[in-house]
Amino acid sequence: MDASRANYKALVRSGYNSCAAAYHEARSAEATSELDVLLNRLVNGASVLDIGCGAGVPVARALSERFNVTGVDISDGMIELARANVPAGRFIRADVMTVAFNPSTFDAVTAFYSIFHLPRSEHRDLFRRIHQWLRVGGYLLCLLPRYDEETYLDEFFGSTMYWSSYAQEDYERHLAEIGFDILEMSIAGSGFDESVGAEPESHPVVLAQKRKAGQ
Repeated sequence: MDASRANYKALVRSGYNSCAAAYHEARSAEATSELDVLLNRLVNGASVLDIGCGAGVPVARALSERFNVTGVDISDGMIELARANVPAGRFIRADVMTVAFNPSTFDAVTAFYSIFHLPRSEHRDLFRRIHQWLRVGGYLLCLLPRYDEETYLDEFFGSTMYWSSYAQEDYERHLAEIGFDILEMSIAGSGFDESVGAEPESHPVVLAQKRKAGQ
């Protein structure tokens, strides 16, 4: 890994470590309707990976009610909160680009408000890793970045945070080329509780399915 990518990841890790409690308090505790399109397609007991799980609320907690959930996050503080909030889950403090899972481990993978914290040069490789981890016919439900911007730094809950992304159409092309079929698209908001008074946001959310070999 080159120095700039390592520095950006350190910035994300330290930023979320610093603001873990405040961010958790600001996040909406209710799972959004975007998650329903996945929940309705999985059988009870399915294995689901949540990338960038944060404090485990609301996504991992909602998943844990019916499924075996594993969460990965780069922040020690977030993982500590997730283990307390979702005792039924398994949580790993790791960089999702280096964490190891066997092929065909999961029935579904979720990634909300997380992909854009990785350098965008890694995004396509992340989708390849997810494709490998999924069983054939497995699902990816992820929130896609909104802007084509290689590096964006801004204040975030009292810390400096890093974002990096391509345009939405680039992600749709990457997914198709790697071996996913896009099933549904929707729009998610900021993910924060209404009491926080956050600026309105709109993020595309995609539900994709791992294509069978040869299709």
